[in-house]
Amino acid sequence: MSVILFDNKYRKHFFPLTTTRAIAGLRMGIFTIKERWEKLTNEDVYIHTTPYLMPLYEPIPASEQLWVDSTVIITDELLALIKSLQPNQAIADAQGLIAGRSAEAAATFDVNNTLQWFEETMQYTAKRLEYPHQIFQMNEAFIQFDYTLVTANRTSQPISATNNVVNSSNIFLEQGVSMEFCTLNASAGPIYMGTNATIMEGCLIRGSFALGNNSLLKMGSKIYGATTFGPNCVGGGEIKNIVMQGNSNKAHDGYLGDSVIGEWCNFGAGTSNSNVKNTGGTVHLWNDGANDFIYAGQKCGLIMGDYSRVAINSRINTGSVIGVCCNVFGTGLLPKVIKDFSWGLTNKYIFEKAVADINNWKKMKHQHLSQEEIEVLRYIFGAIAE
Repeated sequence: MSVILFDNKYRKHFFPLTTTRAIAGLRMGIFTIKERWEKLTNEDVYIHTTPYLMPLYEPIPASEQLWVDSTVIITDELLALIKSLQPNQAIADAQGLIAGRSAEAAATFDVNNTLQWFEETMQYTAKRLEYPHQIFQMNEAFIQFDYTLVTANRTSQPISATNNVVNSSNIFLEQGVSMEFCTLNASAGPIYMGTNATIMEGCLIRGSFALGNNSLLKMGSKIYGATTFGPNCVGGGEIKNIVMQGNSNKAHDGYLGDSVIGEWCNFGAGTSNSNVKNTGGTVHLWNDGANDFIYAGQKCGLIMGDYSRVAINSRINTGSVIGVCCNVFGTGLLPKVIKDFSWGLTNKYIFEKAVADINNWKKMKHQHLSQEEIEVLRYIFGAIAE
């Protein structure tokens, strides 16, 4: 039986992170939502999202399927209930479908009427991911959940004796990790290092922390807890409670905190963000889905879409949103909302130049834009024009 993770009707609430990906592609903890469900179910997992993004994902097979809302926060109790579902049974809450088993939904699945394929529905109160800032707010719990999942019945690679380590039983190194003369403190939460990750000399790391496959921490990095780097990332300077989806760089001195960063992003040397108002007051964050500023707590830094870059010595304001495909530069505190395909602060990126520049960045990591990715960007660019 295949598992289908679907975007619900509130997917725009996660823009700009989901402007270029399905909700199931979001990373928090060690895994993306899709990767976590693969681990939990040992089933093939597919994605159902808005039509312009579907070419990025495998076609959904015609077979009996378990449909699961991508935003649902999984617990052991809920997972057991979902696995017990029989054909045409579903679990729902006030928002709609949580999970349901059907052989007929794929061709006509409608996120505005998610219960129509099921004959029997059980009510359940589930916790859901609702807004992008919750990704960094929940990251501590997800690192701990994923750490238990990925390390069960496995043995870490040895930690070199040159390192200064606190609570080594809460640290796991995959094959190929390179790390010498660093300090790791896992007393407050676990530390996970992915395959072929490199941690250069002098790094100071406190758990909870997850470093993705082939990622790099530069010399003297200071990493505070509840931080995740996805695969192929570069970290440096002072970093606290962020989630970097993958293939992005914050390689130099400067502070980045309480933020979620997309893929293929870059922060110029000396760039820092504010995560707390000078007044100590609450932070409100622009949300495209709500078309308004929403409450984001007392600490909130930056939500940044894919393929965006920020110039050297930039100053990013508290509670800022930078869209996809932006080349950001300007004096003083940057605006709190920078729209998709911005060049500087007032001009629009030329589409062909944006694609060429993204490919330049991708080549640095031996990758390139696929035609499917280009068409997604073309759709987004066209939607802005309309």
